[in-house]
Amino acid sequence: MTVINRILVANRGEIARRIFATCRKMGIATVAVFSDADADSPHVTEADEAVRIGPAESAKSYLDISSIIRAATLTKSDAIHPGYGFLSENAAFAEACTAAGITFIGPRADSIRAMGLKREAKKTVAARGVPLVPGFDGGDQSPATLKAKALEIGLPVIFKPSAGGGGKGMKIVRVASELDDAISSGRGEAERAFGDGTLIIEKYLERSRHLEVQVLGDHHGHLVHLFERECSIQRRHQKIIEETPSMALTPETREKLCQAALEAARAVNYTNAGTVEFIMDQSGAFYFSEMNTRLQVEHRVTEMVTGVDLVEQQIRIARGETLQLTQAQISQRGHSIQCRLYAEDPANQFFPSVGSLVDWQAPVTVGVLIDSAVESGSAVSVHYDPMIAKVISHGETRSEAVQKLTRALQRLSAQGVTTNREFLIALLQHEEFTKGNLHTQFIDQHMASTLNATAGVDAVWFSALAATLAGVRVRVSSRSELPGMISGFRNNRSADQFAEFTHGAQSVRVEYRSHDDSRFSININGAPSEVKILEWNAPVLTVQTADGLRSSARVTLRESDVWVHSRLGSVALKEKARFPEVTKSAVAGGLMSPMPGKVVKVLVVEGQKVTRGQALLVLEAMKMEQKSVAPVDGIVKKISVREGDQVTAGQIMLVME
Repeated sequence: MTVINRILVANRGEIARRIFATCRKMGIATVAVFSDADADSPHVTEADEAVRIGPAESAKSYLDISSIIRAATLTKSDAIHPGYGFLSENAAFAEACTAAGITFIGPRADSIRAMGLKREAKKTVAARGVPLVPGFDGGDQSPATLKAKALEIGLPVIFKPSAGGGGKGMKIVRVASELDDAISSGRGEAERAFGDGTLIIEKYLERSRHLEVQVLGDHHGHLVHLFERECSIQRRHQKIIEETPSMALTPETREKLCQAALEAARAVNYTNAGTVEFIMDQSGAFYFSEMNTRLQVEHRVTEMVTGVDLVEQQIRIARGETLQLTQAQISQRGHSIQCRLYAEDPANQFFPSVGSLVDWQAPVTVGVLIDSAVESGSAVSVHYDPMIAKVISHGETRSEAVQKLTRALQRLSAQGVTTNREFLIALLQHEEFTKGNLHTQFIDQHMASTLNATAGVDAVWFSALAATLAGVRVRVSSRSELPGMISGFRNNRSADQFAEFTHGAQSVRVEYRSHDDSRFSININGAPSEVKILEWNAPVLTVQTADGLRSSARVTLRESDVWVHSRLGSVALKEKARFPEVTKSAVAGGLMSPMPGKVVKVLVVEGQKVTRGQALLVLEAMKMEQKSVAPVDGIVKKISVREGDQVTAGQIMLVME
């Protein structure tokens, strides 16, 4: 039996914190690793020990095998848990751990290799009778061959990197004119993400479901499944909502699906935790997609319905213990659903958002679990995945689990960066989602109208009121002269005080008159009312209106920026300056970077004529590419960046005329 007293987690954020939780339960000491960008992150302070492994760039820190092995040796760690992502499916890393005398908590290196390349994996599982989607395994990688094979299979098709997953490098092609760009951009993303630009092609199944099966195997020949997860709700080919059990499966189909997953695992003599992924078409037929030889982000929903701590099982298997679970002992109880809270902007193609969380408050709710990577003050960095938390619920029924999850999201405050919180709430409340009519194009088909949605008038007005009153309290408390004087006192008052705010295209003016420290006459855009402050304990403000309604809000003020979270939603406001400001005008015709990132392609030259919508540059940030396009027809006057340049948010990259 292998002794494991101290585990180093070769990952960051909520992943590391999730694994630490099980280690503490088992009485195992923990070691965190961190890059310079993560020096103050919660996972670092939560571990028993922590070791710096390099600069912010993941290739020089979290992906640096030698640095992680050195950290494990320095702290005398018995084992390394790779988490999920980074090196978790890297066979060379597993071998490096073994060579250093450190237990790798995961599958054997040969299993990782066997399933690591999608085309080889498909050949392996096909030999065991597991059904495959029609496609091309990527033998010849010339663009001409890839185009010919795609047309032979029949459009639509999807191009996938052979060496990795997570949605990176995946490109759907529905018309032949898109093939060249899909091959080029897909290959580029794959090379940057996985160091291998090899692409495979699959027939793209419209309105398909994404299903996966959790498996566990020990070193004594025991292999079990822990049923399926439905992961069909996706954006950019990445999951944002996962649940179990799937509403799409009959008991008979579930059994066939799980047995197919076991056959795929047996094909590579699999040990430890793994996930076998499938695509199901509208007829109910399912096909093998890939096997992830690691723990998944969504493993928590499986734990909720089975009662099995998957990380604990991973550690026990790594110690050489016999799996104590038999297939007959594993059952599904109730329903669990998880959503991924991202720092991203749904209105801007779900492009990542960066900045600092000025307020983070996660509710404590029975039946709800929150795995987070952040706390108030945490920075959301351009260097890593923008997921900041997972919110997981469990209920006796699916509707109960959805209701709990929706309420938890409504109560959760994540202020300071743009998040997908409001979008997730709208998605969970959509009629078709409630019915369980899920598929991988669900967001494109049903959610377009919510992508650009802004807060309602009631939410904006209440937020402006809360911002105004909180601002009054802050100014009064910080006043050094006449601290007892009520706000806005004048011997001869000619007008009320006021504050003006904007939220997108909405503008709101709050006029107010103080009667004492807590009572105010308010007029919002011409609507008068009376309001009393019951409590101001920053950042929480509680007020009561004349009709007796009490409401609380979390209010954070940073110069002209204000963030308000209340029962009506989360609203970001910009306070208008009280006096005219001298401002710098933007460069006429200037194309600005929407966020910090790296210029990976410049597609035009100075003097070139371009048309509206034509791609001009390609940016990469948080592992994703985004094209910057011409807003109008014109001529490229000046290009201010080169390929490989790092740019900041708002930086002028190109000027048109």
